[in-house]
Amino acid sequence: MTGLTFPDISPIMFSVGPIAIRWYSMAYLAGILLAWRLVLKNIAKYQLSYTRQSIDDLVFYATLGIILGGRLGYVIFYGTDLFWKNPLEIFAVWKGGMSFHGGVLGVIVAVYWFARKYKYRFLGVTDLIVLYAPIGICCGRLANFINDELWGRVTDVPWAVRFPNGGYLPRHPSQLYEAFFEGVVMFAVLNWLWRYKPVRDRHGLVSALFIVLYGIFRISMEQFREPDVQLGYFFSFLTMGQLLSLPLIIVGGAVIWYLLKHKPQAENQL
Repeated sequence: MTGLTFPDISPIMFSVGPIAIRWYSMAYLAGILLAWRLVLKNIAKYQLSYTRQSIDDLVFYATLGIILGGRLGYVIFYGTDLFWKNPLEIFAVWKGGMSFHGGVLGVIVAVYWFARKYKYRFLGVTDLIVLYAPIGICCGRLANFINDELWGRVTDVPWAVRFPNGGYLPRHPSQLYEAFFEGVVMFAVLNWLWRYKPVRDRHGLVSALFIVLYGIFRISMEQFREPDVQLGYFFSFLTMGQLLSLPLIIVGGAVIWYLLKHKPQAENQL
């Protein structure tokens, strides 16, 4: 049989008595902690007008937005009747099941609340967050691979992987494709652009580019990913991930066009 054997990695990272620590949970935690550290370094490097206390609060608000928005988004966009028959399953985030698009909406609400509280410019804060969001996305996709979930479509490429939950058929390791493009590539592009002051001064430009790039990469990578079994295809060829990503490209592109047409704001106007 063609295809590489799926690595024998347990979804449980380690256990402490009856408590099991899963790779999926630790991936989110690692992404948040690393992003937190890099945000603080970024503020010091570019002398941005944020305090340590405000950034600590921002991380707290953003984390709530990611978890609540991501989980509720999954239930609404991808969920089955299991969640309605047993509502407590909604809170079982350690079992997996998070929606990027729901997480984005959750973070937008959280950042809006934070910006109003501290009187910072909303788009200035979102720019700071999206610089390091790809780290969390990358960690999450790697955890999806370890969890043997969200695997790709059947293929005969030499690097195909035979996932146990995928029927041991050779499939695209689409989780790794997404980890690379939505994580590594997006991180490199956004942080390269952030070095230039005209980009930093146009609050919202990096945020808009983030959602455009994500939309493009997600739509592209969905061509290799097995559609959700409970949803299948829409219009016989579109997946839910592609449908949800199209508005990101449209909205993000409109914001970029608007910002490039107008005078950039001063660095200290957050």
